[in-house]
Amino acid sequence: MVDLSTNYLGINLKNPLVASASPLAQKVETAQQIVNAGVSAIVMHSLFEEQILREGLKLNEDLSRGSEQFAEALSYFPQIGQYSIGPESYLRHLMNVKKSVDVPVIGSLNGITDGGWVEYAKRIQDAGADALELNLYVLPTNPTITGDALEAEYLKLIHNIRKQVQIPLAVKLSPFFTSLPNFVKKLSETGVNGVVLFNRFYQPDFDLENLDVIPHLVLSNSNEMRLPLRWIAILYRRVPIDLALTSGVHTAEDMLKALMAGAKVTMVTSAFLQNGVEHATIMLNDLEKWMEEHEYMSVSQMIGSMSQQAIADPSLIERANYMKVLSSY
Repeated sequence: MVDLSTNYLGINLKNPLVASASPLAQKVETAQQIVNAGVSAIVMHSLFEEQILREGLKLNEDLSRGSEQFAEALSYFPQIGQYSIGPESYLRHLMNVKKSVDVPVIGSLNGITDGGWVEYAKRIQDAGADALELNLYVLPTNPTITGDALEAEYLKLIHNIRKQVQIPLAVKLSPFFTSLPNFVKKLSETGVNGVVLFNRFYQPDFDLENLDVIPHLVLSNSNEMRLPLRWIAILYRRVPIDLALTSGVHTAEDMLKALMAGAKVTMVTSAFLQNGVEHATIMLNDLEKWMEEHEYMSVSQMIGSMSQQAIADPSLIERANYMKVLSSY
């Protein structure tokens, strides 16, 4: 019988299939269902920086209600933004999920500024999370802000969180870095245990009839995993950090490719939303069947077996592959 177990962020997992941050974790019942279907860990939906700020603003609004009738009363209240009160319901829900499932539960923070994030990282740890995933998502629009300045802010934030929490820490990144290997190396130097590649951004769309900007959710497909697949194959063993692949993992074949590139785990949401949480069972059964047919004894045996350092022609993963593909059309 094949051994599907793996180790991610120093945590032993029964298999490499993890439920990524999504609405699936917003209900205890759904979390239980996906665990029963076979996933080895759950990443909680994210606690967003905007949620913390919004609750702070709401409190300030409540305190200030009626003060417009008594102008002098305004001086007794703090300025908007002074409060940093996060959603207690998130922490309670995390504790409830943790009590209800028998797999590791990973908390998730989504933001880029310091301030309350160190505090909430600690509170997520205290709520029982087995690890923390820091989801860095910023859309720089100011042309005077340099990439170096943004990276410095990221590293400062992560360093401050790393100093305050003892649980394993992973960072979920976008692909938009000038030198991704260098930034991942710097992350490893802060004490981060792993990186998740890549954050999947939901781009807005234009409504031409109403001349409005609208959110547009499009679920992933297997083709989208090629970008993280390539980078994981490049990063494997170049930096002392665990690698997780997310975006586009829908089948056992996708999982196999990710593992062979060098990922310790694969993270899935879209496939579960499209096919139901029971799709996890199908993926794991197909994974085990393929491994038996191809005489693989364990997941650890295949991890990194097709990384850039392992294949006969490493240039196929680099720029040379670009020219080869164009000329083959």
